[in-house]
Order: sequence, then C-alpha cells, then structure tokens
Amino acid sequence: MNFFIQFLTYSRIICGPIIFLVALLFENYSLCLLLFFYAAISDFLDGYLARKYNLASDLGVIFDPIADKILTLFLILTFTLIYESAYIAFVGGIILLREFWVGGLRNLNAERRRENATSVTFLAKTKTTIQFLAFGGYLISLSFNNAFIGFLADISLITALILTIQTGLAYTVSTLQSPKK
Repeated sequence: MNFFIQFLTYSRIICGPIIFLVALLFENYSLCLLLFFYAAISDFLDGYLARKYNLASDLGVIFDPIADKILTLFLILTFTLIYESAYIAFVGGIILLREFWVGGLRNLNAERRRENATSVTFLAKTKTTIQFLAFGGYLISLSFNNAFIGFLADISLITALILTIQTGLAYTVSTLQSPKK
C-alpha cells in the first residue's frame, strides 16, 4: 500500500509537465483533462490512504505539497500561454508567490519546532479545491470550446486568489505569533 501511495504522489509530479507538452504541442485538451482529473484524484487519494492506513512517511509529507506546486506551476504556464492571458499570469503568479512564501514559513516553523503554526487548514484545502476547479474548468472549456465554462473558470480562479491571500496572511500571522523554542 505504501508503494501505491508514493506512486500516486510521484505520478502527480510528472502530470504537470506532460499536460503542458500535450496541450502546447498537440492541442489534445481532452487528454490533458483526463491527466488533470487523474492528478486531482490522486492528490485526494494519496492523503486519504496515508491517513487511513497510518502510512504517512517523511518523504510523502515533503513531496505531496511539492507535487501540488509542480502541477499548479505547469497548469498556470499552460493556461497563460494558450489563452495569452495576463490575467491568468498575474493571478497565477500571486498563487505561486503564496506557495513559496508558505513553504518558507513552514521551513521556519520546522526549525522552531512549531509545525502546527502552518499546518494545513480547512480554508487552505478549500483554496486548493477551488483552484483545481478553475484548472479543470479551463481544460473543459478548451476541450469543448465553451467560452462560458472558461468564464466560470476565471471566476473560480479569482475566488482561489482571494483564499490564497487570506490563507497566506493567516499562516504569516500564526508564524509571527508563535513563540520561538
């Protein structure tokens, strides 16, 4: 079971670059959509199985969020280039900035032995879900040439941005209020 959980995480790492290449070189958005759905389901499934069977590993704890960041990075690049969108580029840049910032806060809190100051919150999980809904929406829009779904994806992306900023600020405040050990 542990091998399967690790496979899900590692396969998600390569989904991002594959989606990028398939979308930009072959414009096969339906295949990209299938790969993205696999990645989104694997994100949920690897965490669920690790918790259910108490198989969380040090490597999994490190690579699971990295897999999410790699997937997010490549999807933002993909949509920015396909749509030639400064909007997606800017919002995506802020989302990535928050990811790097929170990663730094988590490293700082790990050194301080205050990991709970930046433990994943329900709102952060909601942010990721809405972000993935936006990404899925863009891929559905491209697959079915449906501008309305693309518009809904834009709204989801701005909603994800609002939650991104809110959770980033919450993690920052939590870190600054946490006493050093």
